[in-house]
Amino acid sequence: MTGSKSLPANLDAALDRISADIDAEFAQLLAVPDDARAPLYEAMRHACIGGGKRLRPLLVCASAKLFNVDYDAALRVGTAVEAIHVYSLIHDDLPCMDDDALRRGKPTVHKAFGEATAVLAGDSLHALAFEILAQPSVHADPFIRSELIQCLALASGPEGMAGGQIMDLEAERSSFDLPTITRLQALKTGALIAASVEMGAILGHVPAEGRVHLKGYAHDVGLAFQIADDILDVEGDEALAGKALHKDADAGKGTFVSILGLKRSKEQAQLLVDQATQHLASYGREADLLRSVAQYVSQRDR
Repeated sequence: MTGSKSLPANLDAALDRISADIDAEFAQLLAVPDDARAPLYEAMRHACIGGGKRLRPLLVCASAKLFNVDYDAALRVGTAVEAIHVYSLIHDDLPCMDDDALRRGKPTVHKAFGEATAVLAGDSLHALAFEILAQPSVHADPFIRSELIQCLALASGPEGMAGGQIMDLEAERSSFDLPTITRLQALKTGALIAASVEMGAILGHVPAEGRVHLKGYAHDVGLAFQIADDILDVEGDEALAGKALHKDADAGKGTFVSILGLKRSKEQAQLLVDQATQHLASYGREADLLRSVAQYVSQRDR
């Protein structure tokens, strides 16, 4: 545990805090053993520690803050979500997937440690996520822990991220229309973002019917995030992004930008951000951080 007890209301300060705290959590969880497993742990640390926006853990903690959830408990849940996110990046970068050499400004895991170790590092982070959520330190109520596990599992599998990833692979061989691309991105990117917001509410004992506005917020933020990603892939700076850009166009893959064009894509991203903010109308200043995250998503440069 980091011992941190609150999340700053200012977005820049909150991003700095969550990045430092997530790094500290992974550093503790992934201490390198003095045996033959050391390369696996080194590979996991390479992927998990340093770099990344930490948007998903921030959303968990910002959502949990609405319901006065202990920050350290929310941070543990955010670490579990980030473990799933990082596992997906490791596998996404493999030669059999996107075949990328750079991630977060450093060599991808398979480039630094080899393909076999990269696969195992991703597998291990997937397992670690659910190990974290099963621990009583997350929540004393086993039913809450079970609901957290179910939420993250649904967002990670064929009804969520993995389903979107296979659609993304098919997009290289098929001509997808706008509704299909929207569905693809709602699964590939949006599902884990939505789960991050919902898991904060689950920690706060909010029943499913009480999460409707937050789920609407998360849906719109998730789509705005992906549209911004598509825009960055066209006009972003690789040095700032820390990864290769322009790959979607090179692969002939349909994106929001390829269908809508840059101008309409930017307009759509802002529309989604405005809708996301409207979903938070029933909350007061305690939701200002979530509102700031929505604006950040459409304006980011990396």
